[in-house]
Amino acid sequence: MTEPGGNDQGAISGATGLGWRDRVAGKGGWAPAALGEDLHKLELQFVPAWLRPTDAENRIPAAIAILVAVLLQLTVPTKYGLHPRWLLPSLEVALLVVLTALNPVRLSRRTKLGKYTALLVVAVISLDNSVSAVLLDYDITRGKASQDAIGLLTSGAAIYLTNIIAFGLWYWELDRGGPFARAAGSRPHPDFLFPQMSTPEVAPRDWEPRFLDYLYVSFTNVVAFSPTDTMPLTRGAKALMAVQSLVALSTIGLVVARAVNVLK
Repeated sequence: MTEPGGNDQGAISGATGLGWRDRVAGKGGWAPAALGEDLHKLELQFVPAWLRPTDAENRIPAAIAILVAVLLQLTVPTKYGLHPRWLLPSLEVALLVVLTALNPVRLSRRTKLGKYTALLVVAVISLDNSVSAVLLDYDITRGKASQDAIGLLTSGAAIYLTNIIAFGLWYWELDRGGPFARAAGSRPHPDFLFPQMSTPEVAPRDWEPRFLDYLYVSFTNVVAFSPTDTMPLTRGAKALMAVQSLVALSTIGLVVARAVNVLK
């Protein structure tokens, strides 16, 4: 992988994720105040934002995406979901309330409860949407699907869009340990290589991936059925993108084919 920011920047960037401040300060972690200030200035000048400690991310975009996913799930017919149909969407809203109580606006309070709650809400959204996709695909292949082409397309679109949101959340929650770890700059090796990382001169020095960046990666993956400008680097990221493409392709392919057949 290309070192971010060229030779000097790349050398310092690589050291950042390994605690380069502590190495300079010594094992005791102590350094004179003047040295600490100089190190901070050096860090701001040469180390890209995605590799160093930065401000906590705003959680509102992700919260809005979760609410949109809940609304989309409720538009899918009852027969294409787990019963009672209200159970999983209600659980998702309840988990979102817990996350909001822990971090109302900024992701500044890192707790185990928040970490596992965030992963659970994404898992529940993914489970509900996957079940809906499987049941819809089953009805279509068995010839039991509705003769209403508009209804089929609406259901397929809701599942398709929820798939984008769910995996956008997965990518956001898992890349380099999640939003808290990324803000702390504690993990230097990314799961996704954004263009701004390999070509830092095209972006501001304070650029770092946010939720909308991961949502865009999710969107392009199901539209192109392959990575576009952002490359998956780890096996986990590649597996997630493969599963997402499989769900999207099976759903949209069968739904469109059935809808066209009905219209004929």
